[in-house]
This record gives sequence, C-alpha cells and structure tokens, in this order.
Amino acid sequence: MTQTSSRARTVGEFEPAARPGPLDAALRTVEIVIPVYNEEHSLPGCVRTLHARLHERFPFPWRITVANNASTDRTLEVARALAAELSGVSVVHLDRKGRGLALRTVWGASEADIVVYMDVDLSTGLDGLLPLVAPLASGHSDLAIGSRLAPGARTVRGPRREFVSRCYNRLIRLTHGARFSDAQCGFKAARTEILRPLLEKTRDDAWFFDTELLLLAEHNGLRIHEVPVDWVEDIDTRVDVVSTAAEDLRGLWRMARLKSSGAARIPLPRRPRPAAEHPDAVLAPDSGRSRLTWETGCFIAIGIVSTLGQALLYWLLRGWWPPALANLVSLLVLTVVNTEANRRLTFRRSQTGIGRAHLGAGALFVVGYLVTSGAVLLFRESRPHASAAAETLVLMAASVVVTALRFLVLRLAVFRGHTS
Repeated sequence: MTQTSSRARTVGEFEPAARPGPLDAALRTVEIVIPVYNEEHSLPGCVRTLHARLHERFPFPWRITVANNASTDRTLEVARALAAELSGVSVVHLDRKGRGLALRTVWGASEADIVVYMDVDLSTGLDGLLPLVAPLASGHSDLAIGSRLAPGARTVRGPRREFVSRCYNRLIRLTHGARFSDAQCGFKAARTEILRPLLEKTRDDAWFFDTELLLLAEHNGLRIHEVPVDWVEDIDTRVDVVSTAAEDLRGLWRMARLKSSGAARIPLPRRPRPAAEHPDAVLAPDSGRSRLTWETGCFIAIGIVSTLGQALLYWLLRGWWPPALANLVSLLVLTVVNTEANRRLTFRRSQTGIGRAHLGAGALFVVGYLVTSGAVLLFRESRPHASAAAETLVLMAASVVVTALRFLVLRLAVFRGHTS
C-alpha cells in the first residue's frame, strides 16, 4: 500500500480555534478524517460545509483530512483541488478500499491530540461535533461516539435500516455484554495517545472496524462517551447490508475468541482514581472488604434468583421427565445464566474472559449436578410417596449448598488474580 499527500502534514497546518475559551486552555488539536470512495460529487459540499462550521464555531485548533480509498473516479483530483483552495485541508490517498483501513492509516499517523471521523454524506448533524470532542479534550473520556439509539437522538431512516441497526446492536450486547448503544454510526472521536495501542490490535479493514475498536476499548476498561445525534439516512448509501452483516457476524465471533484467549488485553495507562473536589468530602476506600461485601451481596441475589429459576424449571420439566433428566436440564440452563450474570455483575472488575469463566463453571456444574441429584434420589428413597413440591424443596436446599460452594470456587480460583 502506498500513500501520498497533497500537503505536508505538520502541526503548523492546524487552523486556529475560532473562539478560544475554557475548553481551549489545553490547546488540544483535532484532526477530522473523512473516508471517501468515488464521492467526486458529494465531497465538495461536505468539505466546504464542515470547513465553514469549524472556522465559525469550533474552539480548538483543527485540520480536515480527506482519506481517499482507491477511488476510480475524480475523487482524488477533487480532494486535492479542495486542499489547494481551503486552508486546513489535506489529502491522503490509499491504494486499497476500506473504511477501517483508511481510519487506521490516518489516525495512526496523526499528530493531533484528538482524532475524529465522519461520513462524507454528513448524515450526522454537525451540532454534535463539539459535544463529541469536548469530553476528550477535558480528559473525562477516552473515546466518544455518536449514537442514533441513545435517549434524545433524532433519527430519520427507513424501517429496514432501523430494524437491521437495532438487531445488530442488540446482538453485540447479547454476545459481548457491550454497554454502548450504537456501534456503527459514522461519527466517532478518540484521544490519540489511547487510540494507538488499540489500532495495533484491530484487524478489520472495512465496516466492522468500528465495532472491533469499541469492543477492544470497553474490554480494556476505557471510558466511552455517547452523544445523542440528529441523523438523516442517505438514500444513496453504498453499503451492502447482507454482505456487511455476514462480515459483522464473523467479526463478533473473532472478537469473542480474542477476548476469551486473553489476547484482547492491551497495556494502557490506568485512569486516576476519583479525587474529592471539596476538602471536606469523604470517599469510601476501595478496600478488599468493600469489594467482598459487593461480591457477596451480588452473588447472593443472583443465587436466589437462579435457585428459584432452577426450581421452577425443574418443577415444570418434572411432569414429563424423570428426576435425573429434569435436574440435568434445569441445572445446565441456570448454570449458564448464573455464570454470565456473575461474570458481568459480581466479578465485574475481573479481567477473566468468557471462555475461562464458563470453563470453570462447567466443572462446578458436574459437582452441582451430583450433589443435587444425590439429594433428590436419597429423598425419594426415604420418602417414595412424597409430592413433587416436597421434592422441589429438597432440590432448593441442595442448590443453596452448591451455590455457596460455587461462590468460594469462583472467587478463589476462577477469578483469583484476574481483577483490575
């Protein structure tokens, strides 16, 4: 891959802030990247509109970079003409297509303190640009994303894209426990010093790049700020929904394997602990005792729900199946649910991957099944005419013992030495 630029890329190219204010005190420089492929007609309007907005209202030194993704029309020629005409505009040309490739290349080489990207169609309203950058400039957050699904967002798009977007983001939350609401909105920013280690881990060159970056960031404990945006669908979109969805599913599977193996861990500077702003304020210490209190309470709550859930499922299945089989299925289902709930809530500060957690829980499942099945079989032998309700109570009592054992093993073995 070769790259050429129509302008020298130096710090001096950043345009001065329009109206310096409190946010500009740290002199944060911002580079806004616009990836393009065959956009000779859309590009001039986008760049001129953005350029005017930045000159009029943006309180940080800035630069616009057009990243040309191997366009086959006059896009590169148009971009270079805009760079010659407008101050603060530069061009990078790439021989291969791919939004992820363009962003990784330009962001990775940027001298700016903060890097941004937006789509050339300006589907996202520019009123969201300053709220996107401000929390990064202040140091409050590490990445910021525009969200079409956050409370307060206003979106105009067809039902097909609305359905696909919501399903995809729900799938990310279901499979990875992600807390961000919109992975694919073309409006994102990041602090460059934090971003570079993440870029070294990313592999996708196309549309999954956004999701990959966010999953890596969240997995490594970075703070992601969401900005509700105004967004209007571009009916001339070039995205192939079917092929993109297939690539996204493969990407989610690859990220799950990367996280479970521990390879998704990236050495990053830790965020300072909160400090009291008021001299008389008292912050509770983050001691081992407070953590144990949280873990114990949370585990008990999850354990109660899991025990009741297993008892209910066992009671329902017992009408069709013998005790051993009904217990096996009910325990298996609730063990998976219980383990995932504890991984995300009880031991939420743990860096233990999903694979290690469920592998450890699998061994505990065998012990739990033997204990609970043994208790039910002994009860039936001693009370052959007992009701199914009484049998279920015995199962619940045995489950309480198993739950206590699970807590000790999970805390002392599975998650031991893996807390951040």
